[in-house]
Amino acid sequence: MATQATRMKRSEVPLEATWRLEDLFESEAKWLEELQAITADLSSVTRFTGKLHEGAGTLLACLEAMDVIWSRAQLCGSYAHLRLTEDSTNPVNQGNNSRAQDMMAEVSVALSFFESEFSDMSDDALPAYYEEEPKLLEFKPYLDQIASKKPYRLSSETELTLAALDNVLGAPYKIYNQIKLSDMSFESITDQEGTTYPLSFALFENRYVESPNTYLRREAFRSFSETLHSYRNGVAASYATEVKKQVVLAKLRGYDHVTDMLLHKQQVTQQMYHAILDTIQAELAPHMRKWAKLKKRVLGLEELRFSDLKAPFDPEYDPEVSFETAAQQVVEALQVMGPEYMAIMQDAIQNRWIDYADNVGKSTGAFCSSIYDSHSYILMTWTGSMRGAFTLAHELGHAGHFMLAHKHQRISNTRPSLYFIEAPSTMNEMLLADYLFRQSSNDPRMRRWIITQLLNTYYHNFVTHLLEGEMQRRVYELASQGEPLTADLLSQLKGQVQSDFWGDAVMMDPGSELTWMRQPHYYMSLYPYTYSAGLTASTAAAKRIREEGQPAVERWLTALKAGGSLPPLELMKLAGVDMSDTNTIREAVSYVGELVDELISLYE
Repeated sequence: MATQATRMKRSEVPLEATWRLEDLFESEAKWLEELQAITADLSSVTRFTGKLHEGAGTLLACLEAMDVIWSRAQLCGSYAHLRLTEDSTNPVNQGNNSRAQDMMAEVSVALSFFESEFSDMSDDALPAYYEEEPKLLEFKPYLDQIASKKPYRLSSETELTLAALDNVLGAPYKIYNQIKLSDMSFESITDQEGTTYPLSFALFENRYVESPNTYLRREAFRSFSETLHSYRNGVAASYATEVKKQVVLAKLRGYDHVTDMLLHKQQVTQQMYHAILDTIQAELAPHMRKWAKLKKRVLGLEELRFSDLKAPFDPEYDPEVSFETAAQQVVEALQVMGPEYMAIMQDAIQNRWIDYADNVGKSTGAFCSSIYDSHSYILMTWTGSMRGAFTLAHELGHAGHFMLAHKHQRISNTRPSLYFIEAPSTMNEMLLADYLFRQSSNDPRMRRWIITQLLNTYYHNFVTHLLEGEMQRRVYELASQGEPLTADLLSQLKGQVQSDFWGDAVMMDPGSELTWMRQPHYYMSLYPYTYSAGLTASTAAAKRIREEGQPAVERWLTALKAGGSLPPLELMKLAGVDMSDTNTIREAVSYVGELVDELISLYE
């Protein structure tokens, strides 16, 4: 019986496929020195305790000192986190990440006095402060956000306690990741020919779900789901604890509903939130059901199962591609963004900002970690598929966004609302698709392939993550009513959300209801739905770039450079996109419908 090669250990991975964390700290010893130094230097900020009322100069000095400490803490914490994500089975990485989290918690506690004291200051004093110290205006967006939370602040003692418990309150997410990446063990799977294949979270999510071999794809789903099922109660307890935490905090702070608290952090209204979830689900479902029925016909299946949704339409037209080749295509596709942006892209690819190896213990999925006093780092797993080019373009979009924001904003103003956060990343996917379309204007088969890749982007954001968002909406509603969140209830909810969307176009495999166990996004407040908000904005902005060219590009870059200095609606208006108009959402969904219709015509 043949057996596929097992996954590499981290020590066996080629250096060029890993990121260069030495850019953060040249050694673990240097990192440990800084870890201890940050704690020792907290007095540079805490010396202002009880003094913010003394005047504009004192307030400014405190804010500047806080920026320095937060920047150092982020750098130190990111190093430990990145080490953990490259290999979570390494006990040294586990220990160092715990040390970093303890440090971050200590910094949070030490600096928690600022929000309490600033909230106690009279609103009437600020205009005079800004006039006396104009440099304070650089911190105004940050101070305005603190001011907006005044009605929901607890006593200074309680806020200090919550800050001290920050690491503990973040335990559900940490426990989930440990179960997922370190504890779960998957049985190998065997195809029709008797060849045995290893199975892991990363291999399933990045390879088997897209396998053209129906037997292998469904067998992988079966084995994967069986393992998920055996861990469902523990993961449910972890997730239920996360939800309960948010519900309790919302009540303590006096919010009408937990959703109000979670949206407050995003500077998003209930209307904006529900508009994304309701409009896209209602108007996209008919298009995606047509897409599913086309896939069933093209693949020659008697029924299209949930496990078949990511199967390629035309696997023979998706040859293996190297990371280097795909990276070059992405660079060429993004040239329209101009020299400043492209310098970031080249630096990322040429100077090992990207970890694309596959090894035991590596975090699944992909992310970009952007560090204020350094550069961004991207984690992904390269599987040789051209689809990976879209993932690379996506994460480089995050990198480009934050490198520009870091250059033009203070650390306290760099991070925009989650409502905008996925727009720069999905914009790069739009530009890559446009580039590929231009390269294949006379090749119908290539155009068909590109459309399927672009639809994969919309599937990821408008289906996968949107349905996560819909489940969250139902979960938080039930939790607010005191409903216990058991594994059975969570599975029932997820199954219903999926069935409501797909109707009779897709048959749900046993185990499809366990999809709530596959993503860490459920532990990140109301993050999932924001993927759809970001893609809606980037769809509209990409259309303007096609129509207007350079002026639209300049508007987009202006929005990226603004970082978090503006609320999300204003930020998007800088880019020429009005997200307060539901027609913007409908136009994005309509574009998906046009792609589906063209794909159908290309298969006739």
